[in-house]
Amino acid sequence: MGVGIILLGIVVVVAIAIIAMYNGLITLKNRVDEAWSDISVQLKRRYDLIPNLISTVKGYAAHEKEVFEKVTQARTQAMNAGTTAEKAEAENMLSGTLKSLFAVSENYPELKANQNFLELQRELTDTEDKIMASRRFYNGNVRDFNTKLQVFPTNMIAGMLKFSAREFFEMDEKEKENVKVEF
Repeated sequence: MGVGIILLGIVVVVAIAIIAMYNGLITLKNRVDEAWSDISVQLKRRYDLIPNLISTVKGYAAHEKEVFEKVTQARTQAMNAGTTAEKAEAENMLSGTLKSLFAVSENYPELKANQNFLELQRELTDTEDKIMASRRFYNGNVRDFNTKLQVFPTNMIAGMLKFSAREFFEMDEKEKENVKVEF
């Protein structure tokens, strides 16, 4: 009788430990999903601002057709990207094309003084800041989730329950480089 109670106690403790690990994994998975949703909301906001920005700039710089086409193409690729890695690559390309669009605007003083352009530029800058914050939040949650998947004994439970590591939403190497200033 005493051995049966001890075995039952061990089974209960193991079951509680497995349930706790599973619940911890689900909590972290949901945090990663929520963080990705935050990024998606900000990216949608960015996608919505870009056509307005292009049409405003077109009014002043209609002959800059190549820049507009590149921004539009990069926007389309970013919107259609599938995996996290593809999304990160497409978003980095879109950021680069937006920089070229703003560089073009430097040649048009009337455009730089246009209230609509200034407001769109401010909103886009605000959105970019929110994307960076959302990216940091997402990557922090991915780090926590991936770490949990790799530590013992959770790694055994995670493998049996088909949990898999998530990809970080990485910045392009070019974005990490310091801006070169020459005089």
